[in-house]
Amino acid sequence: MALIFIRTILLYFITLFAMKAMGKRQLGQLQPFEVVIVLIVSDMATLAMQSNTISLLSSLIPILIITLVQIILSLLTMKSEKLRVLICGRPVILIENGMLNEKNMGKLRIHLNDLQEMCRSQGYFDISSIHTAVMETNGTFSVLPRSEKRPLQVGDMLPDPPPERSPQLVILDGIINDHGLKSLGRDRNWLEKQLKLARISNAEELFVAGCDESGDFFWQKKEGGAHS
Repeated sequence: MALIFIRTILLYFITLFAMKAMGKRQLGQLQPFEVVIVLIVSDMATLAMQSNTISLLSSLIPILIITLVQIILSLLTMKSEKLRVLICGRPVILIENGMLNEKNMGKLRIHLNDLQEMCRSQGYFDISSIHTAVMETNGTFSVLPRSEKRPLQVGDMLPDPPPERSPQLVILDGIINDHGLKSLGRDRNWLEKQLKLARISNAEELFVAGCDESGDFFWQKKEGGAHS
């Protein structure tokens, strides 16, 4: 009994350390590969707690190896947009410009009833009031309502609401996001001009840069301090 108690306490703290080392995001914010790793680690820890016949070392080593693999993958996906897309995928647009995207709904095997349920969970009982709806890579559902359906803001007091634009990030941790540029209908030449106007010599100096909903270019250096 004492041995089981000691093994359980030890495995608990090792598993807790492994989870903290992987990051502090909530379970609902995990990417698919992170969920798989969490399930594997928890399963191995549970088996080692329940049975004295399983060597403690044979359980600890796989947990530490998987933790190390997850940390390496997280670092690599932070630096490589292509690897991130390969492992995590891309957000999928389900409603665009007020129109349902049947092709993307079919890819995700989302029925109209499912889509209505997700919209209601965001507070929108009428699909026609939604301009854009996106299924994020971690499984969360994001909604951008039509201009006339949004909560009243200062900008909404203007006589003619501005046209809808989807904000895009074009630089992520010093790396140019070509997919974001393409979504904006821009290219690297346009980006270079924006950087020159901002007196930035190299994209690697920036932590993030992109275009907001009004089409204005914004950026922030890695040292901190937002600019636009």
